[in-house]
Amino acid sequence: MRCRCSPPASPTGEPPKGSLSRILLVATPKQQRIDPRRVVPPAAKVKKATARDWIGGARLRTLPLSIAPVVVGSGAAHVGATAGEWHWVRALLALAVAVCLQIGVNYANDYSDGIRGTDRFRVGPPRLTGAGRARPSTVLAVAVAFFGLAAIAGVLLVIATQLWWLLAVGAASIVAAYFYTGGKRPYGYAGLGELFVFVFFGLVATAGTTYTQLGTVNFESWVAGVCMGLIACAVLMANNIRDIAQDAVAGKKTLAVRLGDRAARISYVVLLLLPFVLLAIFVYFYPNAYLTYFVLLIALPASLITLTAKTPQELILALQLTSATALAFAVLLGFALAF
Repeated sequence: MRCRCSPPASPTGEPPKGSLSRILLVATPKQQRIDPRRVVPPAAKVKKATARDWIGGARLRTLPLSIAPVVVGSGAAHVGATAGEWHWVRALLALAVAVCLQIGVNYANDYSDGIRGTDRFRVGPPRLTGAGRARPSTVLAVAVAFFGLAAIAGVLLVIATQLWWLLAVGAASIVAAYFYTGGKRPYGYAGLGELFVFVFFGLVATAGTTYTQLGTVNFESWVAGVCMGLIACAVLMANNIRDIAQDAVAGKKTLAVRLGDRAARISYVVLLLLPFVLLAIFVYFYPNAYLTYFVLLIALPASLITLTAKTPQELILALQLTSATALAFAVLLGFALAF
């Protein structure tokens, strides 16, 4: 009897030619095993910067730091001015210098931190360069444009006052602004940022405003400049406390990173409240200066939030309150000095 068994397999183990299994094997496409660890997901589409993003890049919430010293510096100038003397054009030019310089610093920081990769670890609002929403060269060009506007306003102020040596002060301010996070060895990465803001957003901005209007710097202007500088340092400290962990990873050794979280929070409170101790000097000589103590209604909650904050959102709120403290302090003290 004849056996109808399947033909024997080939020595290689493959089904013999003509068998049904061989036909199915040939007809079935060979599947490749894929290691899921090697699968690269498609790159996320980066949204290009809108007008709102560019306005956000200017960080308008930091502008009180540039407005405040001009306000209180003008109030100090009014102390030594003759009756009816008010150099409002010089005050506006000084304000233009300060504001444009502040915006230029913000865009320059966006550019420098972005190309260094520091903003890859950022927990705050996204930046233009770091988030890939704008070309680094474009962000740098905007920063340079605002530095240029500050320089133009500064030159006009020098022409109005005939104090030509102030050009050197203006040039130093722009250079210091750029190298805060720019260049090969930015001093902001070495924990010297607070020194920069104390000098330029405190003493220089306040005393410079007074000098261009009065021709000298009085005692009131120097003390007010110290107060503005301390609050400006508190703003920077609050910002850096939020980014301690991320800055440490990125190699950005801010003063907050060097001090550590707890010491940095305590330092913030000291920086923010010390101006209210110095305020006693003005209260002794100017009857309306006591009104400035009402600003503690903003400063004390900011201090409490910073000491107890556990999330970045809380520290952002503290940062906003600290900026408001700077402006309110300057407006009320400037009013007390002028009137």
